Amino acid sequence: QVQLVESGGGLVQPGGSLRLSCAASAPISNYYVMAWYRQAPGKERELVAGSTVDGITRYADSVKGRFTISRDNAKNIVYLQMNSLKPEDTAVYYCDAAGQRGQGTQVTVSS
Repeated sequence: QVQLVESGGGLVQPGGSLRLSCAASAPISNYYVMAWYRQAPGKERELVAGSTVDGITRYADSVKGRFTISRDNAKNIVYLQMNSLKPEDTAVYYCDAAGQRGQGTQVTVSS
């Protein structure tokens, strides 16, 4: 079992940037895929981005070209760099390791 702690969320204006971090209590190299999900009010949770231990990344169409997932296996941290943020990116963002998730971090994009 791994504990995941997300941070880095906040309020940002449209067009702004945020970098989310996910600190894991166990080596993330144990998990082939580390991912970020998000859930907006009244909507289902959706996969935002995933990263495999051998460097393959995948993104939701809605964030391609704007978000970048990366993982630091030495520090056991997964990042989500979010650029050109839009109001529709507003959600609680969760880090995921084999179905285990943290408490999430709120991202609000608003002017």
